[in-house]
Amino acid sequence: MRKVIISLAPVQAGTSVDAIKLAEDVEKSVQLGAAMCHLHCRKPDGSLTPDISYMVECFEEILKRTDVVVQASTGGVSDMNIQERCNPLDYAKVESASLNGGTTNLGEAVYINSFEDIRYCADAVYKRGILPETEVFDIGMIHNMEIVKREQPFAEPMLFNLVFGHKGGMQPTSEMFTAFRSFVPKDALWGVTHFGRDNWTFLAMAVAMGATVVRVGFEDSAYLAEGESAQYNWQIVEKLVTLIRAMGLEPATPDEAREILKLKKREDRL
Repeated sequence: MRKVIISLAPVQAGTSVDAIKLAEDVEKSVQLGAAMCHLHCRKPDGSLTPDISYMVECFEEILKRTDVVVQASTGGVSDMNIQERCNPLDYAKVESASLNGGTTNLGEAVYINSFEDIRYCADAVYKRGILPETEVFDIGMIHNMEIVKREQPFAEPMLFNLVFGHKGGMQPTSEMFTAFRSFVPKDALWGVTHFGRDNWTFLAMAVAMGATVVRVGFEDSAYLAEGESAQYNWQIVEKLVTLIRAMGLEPATPDEAREILKLKKREDRL
């Protein structure tokens, strides 16, 4: 039976972060079917920072409770340079990390990811044995990554996160999705993020068309049903699991996710 990896991005940008409450929410989310947890490097007040100490504290609290796949972000609109954005990679328990595929308008902001930035981050994850999840906001970014892969060593398998819904980027329509998906290399894995999500149909389409990873959580949307917002991330995970199982599929466990993504065991990298 095909397994779908549920990636949870549980922290909404700009909101405060309580490590204990976050860990409890992630724990229940994993019990219900999430396999991966995606965190940015934030201060307790929610602002982005190059100091990884609180991100590490949050992950350590989470890992006391569950063996979820640890994914760190190297992104987010800020004034940090790429070296500072890659500081989370120094946390030894990181198994996967975001790798942004190019510059884009992200809402009213310009999200800068030059080729120099891309190469630096790709090299940093490769040297640490961390699997990059390449965040692509338009079709041209897939081409960017093919260029970088030809220029320097790159981790396998290639994993693309097709991001939809941001102002300035690809929008969550079937036409845009079909076009975007058609440019993913045949030997690569791919998943989706629907930012600002206000329905479940787009994610259902992605699962039906073969998505390996589906990302949900408060970072992208708290939508649960028409007129109803989730109070906890686990409620969103629970609903996605119901959808996946209604399609005759199953959510992957953390260990199954590691097998699918060919992740190195933590002890092999510590």
